[in-house]
Amino acid sequence: MQNIHRGTILTVLLVIALAAAVGFGVKALTPNPAAAEGDTNYMNFSSQNTGIWVNGQGKVTVTPDIAVISMGVEAQSPTVEEAQQQAAQSMDALMQVLEDAGVTERDITTQYFNVNAIYNWDEVTRNSVITGYRVSNTVSVKIRNIQSTGGVIDDVVAAAGKNARINGIYFTVENPEQYYDLAREKAMNDAKHKAEQMASLGGAQLGKPIYITEGNSYYPPVVRYDKAYAESDGSAPATQISAGEQEIVINVQVVYSIQ
Repeated sequence: MQNIHRGTILTVLLVIALAAAVGFGVKALTPNPAAAEGDTNYMNFSSQNTGIWVNGQGKVTVTPDIAVISMGVEAQSPTVEEAQQQAAQSMDALMQVLEDAGVTERDITTQYFNVNAIYNWDEVTRNSVITGYRVSNTVSVKIRNIQSTGGVIDDVVAAAGKNARINGIYFTVENPEQYYDLAREKAMNDAKHKAEQMASLGGAQLGKPIYITEGNSYYPPVVRYDKAYAESDGSAPATQISAGEQEIVINVQVVYSIQ
């Protein structure tokens, strides 16, 4: 009986081992979805590396027709009321200059208005004490008659006096879209020329673009003006402002198929 019982146990164990082996074999033969997906992605990525990859650049030089000036007033006084009154009077004078120069309201934008306390350190009390107040009012102004820019700056400084502030100036164009279109055309022609040369040198036939992307850059020149803190002097020479030229640049990347 013991021999029969042992035989039965061995038979059962053999069946279990055989089933496990068969299951492992089936699993090994079954494709792994994650692995298959990874292989597919690798193949797709590899297929994107075919063809000719080139960069093209197009430049257009333009003459600015608008000057944009950051200007305003800053007044300081022992009381906030006095500082604000002085700033308001100086700002009224500044705005009158802009109106006389033909600058419209749509070309004047307030950038910021600040009222700040001025502190000094008191050695006796070992504390900071308020000694006065500073009021600042700054606007961004578009000058469309670009030749009058220097004269407008001089008139603003003369009208607002010691409270006048000219923070910076840059130049731009009113309608840059036409220049971007021309720069983009030049960039694509540059890319095509490079691709044709590479295909010829490599003994391949150039096909159509299969991928195109664009990046653009616009570089306005910046002119600094350092007369902001001086009162106007009738004998002083007029401020000279030169707009110069600036470049509109378009960069493209193009992938061409090859045969």
